[in-house]
Amino acid sequence: MSRKRWKTRIALDNGMFEYLKIFHDRQRQHSALGMLTPIEFENVHFTRQSVA
Repeated sequence: MSRKRWKTRIALDNGMFEYLKIFHDRQRQHSALGMLTPIEFENVHFTRQSVA
């Protein structure tokens, strides 16, 4: 586990936002998307649309 010291609370908030919105939400599987990541779901969805 990496430990990072944040200079300000705002820097900590920004780091948490970046992790959650940019990394975590794009990488985790969503049950509403058929247990796919958002990126996988978009790839499947847009591939189907372009074929149709």
